[in-house]
Amino acid sequence: MIYGLKNCDTCRKARKWLDTEGLKHQFKDVRADALEGATIARWIAAVGWEVLLNRRGTTWRNLLDGDKHEVDADKAQALMTEHPALIKRPVFEVNGKVLVGFKEDVQANLKE
Repeated sequence: MIYGLKNCDTCRKARKWLDTEGLKHQFKDVRADALEGATIARWIAAVGWEVLLNRRGTTWRNLLDGDKHEVDADKAQALMTEHPALIKRPVFEVNGKVLVGFKEDVQANLKE
């Protein structure tokens, strides 16, 4: 399973790569497919909220300053549930693992 945003360049690149590699996958849009808080909590438990929270995008920059301060796991989960674009993407669930992003180490894990 791959989670992301259908208009995200990195997600499109990842999906194209998966197709090229012959790796079957399903895609879920975190915004359109109403991602549950329990899923985000599971990802946080697996990789940590610091890895999962995207602080580089416009959604983060557009948050109120109060929302950006003193972030912990609970606050991060609440923010990502309310604003799914705050989730670093893509997120892969493969063979019981959660992988975030699309760098070479993630690609290597996807081929296993």
